[in-house]
Amino acid sequence: MSMREAIAAFVHDGDTVCLEGFTHLIPTAAGHEIIRQGRRNLTVVRMTADIVVDQMLAGGCVSRLVSSFVGNSSAGSLGELRRRVERADPEPLVFEEYSHHGMVCRYLAGAQRLPFYPLRSYAGSDLTKVNDGLRKVTSPYPGPDGEPEQIYVVPPVNPDVTIVHAQRADRSGNTQVWGLTGVQAEAVYAARTAVVVVEEVVDDEVVRSDPNRTVIPAHAVDAVVECPRGAHPSFAQGYYDRDNAFYRAWSAISKDPVWLREWMAEWVYGTKDHAEYTAKLGEEFWASLAVGEAMSLPVNYGRRL
Repeated sequence: MSMREAIAAFVHDGDTVCLEGFTHLIPTAAGHEIIRQGRRNLTVVRMTADIVVDQMLAGGCVSRLVSSFVGNSSAGSLGELRRRVERADPEPLVFEEYSHHGMVCRYLAGAQRLPFYPLRSYAGSDLTKVNDGLRKVTSPYPGPDGEPEQIYVVPPVNPDVTIVHAQRADRSGNTQVWGLTGVQAEAVYAARTAVVVVEEVVDDEVVRSDPNRTVIPAHAVDAVVECPRGAHPSFAQGYYDRDNAFYRAWSAISKDPVWLREWMAEWVYGTKDHAEYTAKLGEEFWASLAVGEAMSLPVNYGRRL
């Protein structure tokens, strides 16, 4: 499907939408299309809420955020998000906070259709004071001292749709990822529907030649969208580098509401799709983010003679 078709089909007002990708493979292009289509009242679930979330907030798409990290990825702050959390400006944002591990456990519970997932790492944490979703249960098994044990649990998350970015997939949706794999697979399995955005759609034979890279199998995928450079300003391992200059610039852009709206008008609303966005940046710009080869050695899977 095209990005426009996939977002129109699978993202609706009021949905819970998961956007995952850790450090690289962030589904920015999908976020921009959600903004262009004017979706409203979304609950966004993203472990590391960063620039794409700030932009979706500026686009008026998000009323609730579920996350374990909020920030401009080592380059500063998120102006729109801060205004909404700190001053309810221009309107409030409901923010539900977990730890990274707590979010991973929520995805695991969601993927396995479990009622909750236990973890030890909230002992002594102040998160329990701000999030009543963190609760304790009595373990059915004795603790290390042989006595009954109280242990924290987190609820599952089951998004209406999960959108992830990846390097490549075949037309059926068998999706291959290398580098940091994050929680893309768990987030897809936890969702009711899933959209995979890839740098390129490849022939079945390419996927079959290296099956262990297939992190997300076709049966879990509802739509495949080919969108080259769709993770910018993050990177896609092996395809293009991180746009560090943009990350540094975003703090100033988002801090000024007027400048932010001007940027959105030019780069999101002012482009009909991601292909136009990338073309607007220009080939000289993309050449500056080019990466060299770092080939993985082939392996011999063996075959019957």
